[in-house]
Amino acid sequence: MSPLQAVPSSLDGGTPAGVRLEEPAVVRPGYRPEEEYPVHQVFRITLDDALPMLQAARAKAEELGVKQTICVCDDGGNVLGLHRLPGARLTGVEISIAKAFTAAGHERATHLFNEPPNGPALPGNEAFGISHMLPGKFAIFVGGFPIVHEGQIVGAVGVSGGNGEQDKAVGAAALQAFAELAAANPPA
Repeated sequence: MSPLQAVPSSLDGGTPAGVRLEEPAVVRPGYRPEEEYPVHQVFRITLDDALPMLQAARAKAEELGVKQTICVCDDGGNVLGLHRLPGARLTGVEISIAKAFTAAGHERATHLFNEPPNGPALPGNEAFGISHMLPGKFAIFVGGFPIVHEGQIVGAVGVSGGNGEQDKAVGAAALQAFAELAAANPPA
């Protein structure tokens, strides 16, 4: 059976519904469609990328003596991996997810929202109140860090449980692990 036979026909019995007949494509010498419609390379991270990041972040948290929760998400803010260290607060799970989601979705470290004097979420600035837009998902304090690869945001790390400096150190360890992984495994 032809694939067109499975398509419902139009009311007049002619061309199948939803199908437009157009002139066949004309091949033009020297024409390069990618110049008119450029193709973009998109990078994705997976659980295999997240696991070394979680391992490095855990090692740093243990070195600092801090019971933290670490989340790695993809560029859409979807959780790829989450690790709650033994004894870490239960609330750290949702907080680390929110930090990672915010850093991935807004393409910036979360502490930059409230960093004086120009943090956009500070009172009187352009994004004051932004954290209320996605209740429970939008974090504007230290602990969310975007993962950048070849100029693209490919995900983020969210860290919860320590003070600001501890969260930054644990996040930096995760990002360093990703940088080392990416350098050791360049795209084919």
